[in-house]
Amino acid sequence: MMMTRRAMLSAGGATLAALAVGARPGLAETFEVTLSEAEWRKLLTPAQYGVLREEDTERAFSSPLNDEHRAGTFFCAGCDLPLYSSAAKYDSGTGWPSFYEPLANAVGTKADWGILGKRTEVHCRRCGGHLGHVFNDGPKPTGKRYCMNGLAMVFREA
Repeated sequence: MMMTRRAMLSAGGATLAALAVGARPGLAETFEVTLSEAEWRKLLTPAQYGVLREEDTERAFSSPLNDEHRAGTFFCAGCDLPLYSSAAKYDSGTGWPSFYEPLANAVGTKADWGILGKRTEVHCRRCGGHLGHVFNDGPKPTGKRYCMNGLAMVFREA
């Protein structure tokens, strides 16, 4: 099948437009917990919806969870999956709750291309809710910094 110049330009433009708005052709992922947009909006506050469902980022130093130091567990605000133990939390100085490792089978990751280049996005493995990003500048034993939005989580004391 021969492709005309016009068709090729149209296809290229559509691909660029999809990438610009964050679409990832061929990389659709399914999750155990799936709700409609209306159901998510009913379940979450507007700020939580923005972070978990639209990949917003809360302002640095705005989350009370950044200063949470009690023993306990951090859960997904969308589906209540346990995500991080307080034992893995540390003060990264960035203004967001940071952890050196998630609980087993708690999170998923994917490439996140943005204005800052390629990063690794972290999401809840059960509902797909956006949590934050992971970087390779954390402490031992993992060397990872899971920099999370506090709005994406709830804390329960042990």
